[in-house]
Amino acid sequence: MHDIICPHCRKAFKVDEAGYADILKQVHDHEFERQLQERLDFAEREKQNAVALVRAEVERELEKSAAQKQSEIQDLQAKLQASEVARQLAVAEALSTVERERDQLANQLIRLEADKKAAEQLAKVQFENQLQQALASQQAEILNLRNGLEQAQLSAKLEVQSLTQNFETQIKDRDSMIDRLQNLKAQLSTKMVGETLEQHCETEFNRIRATAFPRAYFEKDNDARTGSKGDYIFRDQDDAGTEIVSIMFEMKNESDTTATKKRNEDFFKELDRDRTEKGCEYAVLVSLLESDSELYNAGIVDVSYRYPKMYVVRPQFFIPIITLLRNAAMNSLKYKTELAHVKAQNIDITRFEEQLDTFKTAFGRNYELASRQFQTAMDEIDKSIDHLQKTKKALESSVRNLRLANDKAQDVTIKKLTHGNPTMQAKFAALGGDERQVD
Repeated sequence: MHDIICPHCRKAFKVDEAGYADILKQVHDHEFERQLQERLDFAEREKQNAVALVRAEVERELEKSAAQKQSEIQDLQAKLQASEVARQLAVAEALSTVERERDQLANQLIRLEADKKAAEQLAKVQFENQLQQALASQQAEILNLRNGLEQAQLSAKLEVQSLTQNFETQIKDRDSMIDRLQNLKAQLSTKMVGETLEQHCETEFNRIRATAFPRAYFEKDNDARTGSKGDYIFRDQDDAGTEIVSIMFEMKNESDTTATKKRNEDFFKELDRDRTEKGCEYAVLVSLLESDSELYNAGIVDVSYRYPKMYVVRPQFFIPIITLLRNAAMNSLKYKTELAHVKAQNIDITRFEEQLDTFKTAFGRNYELASRQFQTAMDEIDKSIDHLQKTKKALESSVRNLRLANDKAQDVTIKKLTHGNPTMQAKFAALGGDERQVD
């Protein structure tokens, strides 16, 4: 937007880019027409002054020559009158002299007439040469103005093309960033394509087994003696062989649903039974069911209000839940060792249980904080995508305005500049009759 101040009332009003460009074009066209008219008027005055000057000079020369001849004739007439007697006496002798002088005067008059005609012809040629020079100068000036206009149009076109390319590059960068963020969000909220959920979890664990869990046991549960079995059992122990933590895993894909089991909670009871029968401390359901549920998409969901030490996670939280539970168990490992020692000595364990409850409470709080932070991160990703979409729309609008400005610049022609101005149309038509000059 631009502020325009009225020269009469001194009030300011706002115009958009298109309106401002239109006003600027009108002012430029008016100024160009005024300057061109001033130059043509100046050339016309110069031509008239030159013609008048040459004509006055020729007339002065002719008057001077005529006055000189008239003076000579008067002198001769005076001599004839003064020597009338002598003329009569020497008429025979003077007759030939007079005739010769008459012939000479006649010849001089003829020469004077010829000189007059030659001077007039020379003045006419000089005037025509000066007129041709003036016309050539005007043509050169008009050609320079035309070239300047074409160069200005070309420069404006190149500038519009450059700005358009820059905006298109920025739009492509924004699109690429949006695609990356959308892909990131998709990876955090959808299943991995081309592999089953069990294969994905096993691959992810084996990828970090050697560095993060060198003494851990993670294998499929093949013991079906009790009539039921889970998918995987995780057990980790310290250097002394004391078990740190054990987890029963159940993986559920969308293809694992039945007519009666379609929700996550439909599998809680069976998972809790498998955990108890196999002697595992925790139970974790890695699930892709209920993909539209905001509860399960938020992160790690604690369902211990239904079954003790049970969690539901999406596949991207498979490794984080193992890490959290293992770290929590590592912190409580020394308490387990002390508890065994105290029980062996029949020492009261009331205080220890209180400390263990305190730890559990702190662990639950840390888990809640981690879940909220993950949801906040997901919200920020959505906001970034929205912001980039708005930036893309703004850039596309700028490109449209630049294209309109370029179309207006390309639409400027000599015909439109001289529309309604017969004088300018006649001047351009007189330059050679080139129809292209007035198009």
